[in-house]
Amino acid sequence: MGIEIWLNPACTKCRTAVAELDAAGADYTVRRYLDDPPTPEELRAVVDRLGLEPWDVARPKETREAGIDLPREPASRDAWLRALAAHPRAIQRPILTASDGTTVVGRDPGSLGRVIERG
Repeated sequence: MGIEIWLNPACTKCRTAVAELDAAGADYTVRRYLDDPPTPEELRAVVDRLGLEPWDVARPKETREAGIDLPREPASRDAWLRALAAHPRAIQRPILTASDGTTVVGRDPGSLGRVIERG
């Protein structure tokens, strides 16, 4: 299966991640998550694999711009997932998932390396 990368092609960190995948000869598929937004269920699976909460993968500026003003508490988890699915620009990027389920927000070389070695 390889690696799945959720990206925004206009994002510098996303382009860097793709360049690293290419340099490593990794087998990967691209999901332009702004054009093909994840469902709340897909987001739940991703944040669970990351060991995070939905608000941990929310981009602060874009979250404010989208009007997402929810408490950062377990009781609001489902509302966060629905809000992020409705406003995918507010999701951190790139998110990479290796075939073994290893998932990272690939904003640094260490995270990218972890998913590439498991891809």
